[in-house]
Amino acid sequence: MTIKEKDINKFLALFLFAHLVFWTLVPSISNINLPLDTIEALGWSDKLQLGYDKYPPLFPLFIELFYLIFGNQDWAYYFLSQLFVVSSFYIIFKFSEDFFQNRFHCLLSVLLLEGIYFYNFTTPELNAFLCQFPFLAATVLYSWKSIKLNNNISWFLLGIFAGFAALTYYLSFYLFLALGLFFIYIIFKEKKFNYKYLISLSSFIIVLLPHLIWIVDNDYISIRYAFFRSFDDPLSGLSNFKLLDHVLYPLIFLSKQIGLLIPVFIMLFFIVKKFKIKINYNDKKLIFLFAVAIVPIILMFLTSLIGGTRIRTMWMTSFYLFAGVFFIYLFKAKINLEKFNNFFAIFLFFFIFSPSLYYYVSYTQNDKRTDYPGKKISQIVQTQWNNNFLNKIEIVTGDGWINGGWYAGNLSYHLETRPKRETKLKNDPNIGTILITGYNEINDCNGVLYQIEPFNDICMFGKK
Repeated sequence: MTIKEKDINKFLALFLFAHLVFWTLVPSISNINLPLDTIEALGWSDKLQLGYDKYPPLFPLFIELFYLIFGNQDWAYYFLSQLFVVSSFYIIFKFSEDFFQNRFHCLLSVLLLEGIYFYNFTTPELNAFLCQFPFLAATVLYSWKSIKLNNNISWFLLGIFAGFAALTYYLSFYLFLALGLFFIYIIFKEKKFNYKYLISLSSFIIVLLPHLIWIVDNDYISIRYAFFRSFDDPLSGLSNFKLLDHVLYPLIFLSKQIGLLIPVFIMLFFIVKKFKIKINYNDKKLIFLFAVAIVPIILMFLTSLIGGTRIRTMWMTSFYLFAGVFFIYLFKAKINLEKFNNFFAIFLFFFIFSPSLYYYVSYTQNDKRTDYPGKKISQIVQTQWNNNFLNKIEIVTGDGWINGGWYAGNLSYHLETRPKRETKLKNDPNIGTILITGYNEINDCNGVLYQIEPFNDICMFGKK
């Protein structure tokens, strides 16, 4: 296969379109139900706020916008997740044009990402990490533009996109810290402080300010949840503070990072002549790429090492966006473009293998969240409700994390009236309410009890 440099944009567009279509269609066909994180977000996105118990506000805003347009059409949320992915790929391509004279290298930087399963196999589960992709990519893009051009608009947009990234998920601060270390390096190297940094800081604070006020007004609930997930969760290990955890968990973390990069190294093997590099420690571009591609991973490792905490694999989703640019820049002198056909063959293998594997796993395993018959159960519940009550269902609630988050979220998403998912029961017959508990756990239901085997007891309160 031969690609002329003038056709690179067309090839990139074709790749992005194919990725978008493949990863929208495959889960739409193979999955019966939406994944956990998507259902959970849909359960509280109808209450648009400046923040939530678990997350900042931007991800629910996108979810709700798509619900208003498409309703409970599952394919729309797979489509939204891929929009986040391909838009970040495009931003990364535009970013890489400042780092390579040969635009084939820019193309390779993006194609390499298809070898990282964060950007294909896990993308059908629409969550805050995916929503964060384009904003983190734009943050890095305008960080470099600000350094290169030093114009006010670039510094301003850097703060804006960094603010949006923070409003999507707090782990973005690991990248911000890495960028901060790079800017400190620039200050010491140039022996002067660039006051235009304050433009970015100001726009960043302006974007974050409403959410910061919400955090204070709500007793820091989302911050406390973030720390619970990181440190107090029994899975993390810090709550027990065992010395072994400070060794074991970092080693597990490193082994996982090496493992997930194996496909990338396989792809590189087909186009790099020799894996020999000569590092120029004064190369500002290389240092910047190291800061955005490697330093956040180092910071995560240090979190595990110092805190003795287990780093969940999914937490690393956003931190490999610039891995392709970094590796291509590192080996650019050793890249043999005459071997592009070999590279493309292995790329095509991963490109086809990943959705095929996803479909196979979805088809052969029947005990996943995406196999839950949410629509069917909602139809049963709606029929029982219509047979007993005159008013509509307005609230669904549950007595635990699974019942309240997963089962209630599914009812909220699938039912005709899209009832609000609440955490507290309102036992008022004038407000149509459904309480969900574990099977055979309701001993006293003042409303109408209905059992859905083998899932739940449903207690319904309504106006007769």
